[in-house]
Amino acid sequence: MAGVEGVRTMIEENPVSLHDAPSRPMNMIEAINDALDIMMARDPDVVIMGEDVGYFGGVFRATAGLQKKFGKNRVFDTPINECGIIGAAVGMAAYGLRPVPEIQFADYIYPGLDQLVSEAARLRYRSAGEFVAPITVRSPFGGGIFGGQTHSQSPEALFTHVAGLKTVIPATPHDAKGLLIAAIEDNDPVIFFEPKRIYNGPFDGYYDRPSRPWKGLPGSQVPEGYYKVPLGKARVVREGAALTVVTYGTMVHVAEAVLAEKGVDAEIIDLRSLVPLDIDTVEKSVEKTGKCLVIHEATRTSGFGAELVTLVQERCFYHLEAPVERVTGFDTPYPHSLEWAYFPGPVRIGEAVDRLMKD
Repeated sequence: MAGVEGVRTMIEENPVSLHDAPSRPMNMIEAINDALDIMMARDPDVVIMGEDVGYFGGVFRATAGLQKKFGKNRVFDTPINECGIIGAAVGMAAYGLRPVPEIQFADYIYPGLDQLVSEAARLRYRSAGEFVAPITVRSPFGGGIFGGQTHSQSPEALFTHVAGLKTVIPATPHDAKGLLIAAIEDNDPVIFFEPKRIYNGPFDGYYDRPSRPWKGLPGSQVPEGYYKVPLGKARVVREGAALTVVTYGTMVHVAEAVLAEKGVDAEIIDLRSLVPLDIDTVEKSVEKTGKCLVIHEATRTSGFGAELVTLVQERCFYHLEAPVERVTGFDTPYPHSLEWAYFPGPVRIGEAVDRLMKD
């Protein structure tokens, strides 16, 4: 098996310039599949495992065709046992593999929580660096698809609390591919949450409007071949001077649509990764605008937005011209019949923007 140093050498010997690389439009599922394909071809230690990821290609088809190409020893189905999936991945990682387990929905990740928290996240520390856990756990998360309480949850804050885990959430096909490649190459365990509402196209929050495909939209043009988007580097979606909006995943597109319709000169920051967090980009923006709005779909209490608000308050207190606002999900299970009341949509985001802009 190729070790960590061997993989690093292989990467350094094959640099790819994004300026020169050809590109083509992809949706997020295609971009994720492409990233997995590339990494399996580059590194024989990368293996994919999970429920229905093999012959079936995954419930969202993100692993379609990979078992046929790389064989059943490298892309294989598992029992319906999330604890076993993550536990097996920890053992594989300790022996030098780079497993990429898929949890079919983020709502089902909880049985594997003990293995992630007690084993994967601690392995480097407890072995004094002798062992690492290069595991990338992929999982669709979030609502907006009428999945109800057991197919719509956003549990990202649970993982950001755990020292030793990294939490990554892409918002475009371009970033999905580059971030996933970076996550697979990382020597620490990464939770890679994929916003399933935007797998096939961005979502502006107006559920009664026709959906749009990714093709032709910003972020859908994906370079071919190998490239990385570094973990811990936020993306400024659009620049502005009146307000800073900090968000990630599906809510990047909802925020962008609302602010465009309201004509507010807002700077929108897509965090890309929650841990590591690019707080410097956030701080620089808030110092410029003096106002900050944090948006996420997860429940409000102890959501990651609480951490963001605290960091902005600590670092930007003397620049703030108004209290930091939060728009989030509610402290309830995700409702099926009242999905659009729970979802942080244009109405609630618009009201928060109005409160900030009136001062």
